[in-house]
Amino acid sequence: MTAYYNEVDPFAVQWLRNLIDANLIAPGVVDDRSITDVNASDLNGFTQCHFFAGIGGWSLALRLAGVPDTYPLWTGSPPCQPFSLAGLGVGKADPRHLAPTFLNLICECKPARVFGEQVKNAIQKDYWLDALLIELSEEGYTSGFAVLPAAGVGAKHKRERIVFGATLGNSHGSVISGQGQHKQIILSEGRKNAKRHALSSDVATHFWAEWEPNTGADGIVRSLPRGYGQAAYGLSRRVGRLRGYGNAIVPQLVAEFVSHFLLATGEAVA
Repeated sequence: MTAYYNEVDPFAVQWLRNLIDANLIAPGVVDDRSITDVNASDLNGFTQCHFFAGIGGWSLALRLAGVPDTYPLWTGSPPCQPFSLAGLGVGKADPRHLAPTFLNLICECKPARVFGEQVKNAIQKDYWLDALLIELSEEGYTSGFAVLPAAGVGAKHKRERIVFGATLGNSHGSVISGQGQHKQIILSEGRKNAKRHALSSDVATHFWAEWEPNTGADGIVRSLPRGYGQAAYGLSRRVGRLRGYGNAIVPQLVAEFVSHFLLATGEAVA
């Protein structure tokens, strides 16, 4: 077993297990307890740990970035509702604000690398991002982040997300540890046009070709895979699938961040 997945939604838990069985994400086990019930000792022996795992987007993103399933790292996409414009907007006062629990596990276990994401609004709401990077710095991590849109990999929607990465130690002096001394290391030196990654035609043309606008009961138009609500075994499972897609990262976009972060910090992927 290589990976540990932590997810509480029953529909997503079974989805993860199906993806593991189909070898679409890293082999591993799915823990359906709340992260608040997870102890550091529960994570012994796992190479990769994915918290708030959803439908396994981080594992897929790592594979797309050329990161082996055996490469040691953690990922986490804490619930976005405390900071989302569509939520109550109470920020850190929201009981679903579980990033501190995730951070406590990081402090106890000191994984070599950590990646995660959050909605863009968390930058200005309660200074969520600033607090996170400062605490990671105090624990000895070099960190960087970017705000990226799904449209950056050919998607038909904007879906901006903060994506962050942290590596234990001060890689090549890219970031000086200490409060107030963070620098954005992603693309810090810039890239000449000749060195830019060309957007794969498979991503731009084929992957999103089957997605189309869909108006929900709330009147909001969302881009979803064609036929996602069709009946299967007498049940459409529309709500479960909508929740899974809605909470998921865009793996193709995150893969770009991961590959550039590892390059910027001089991390060898093997």
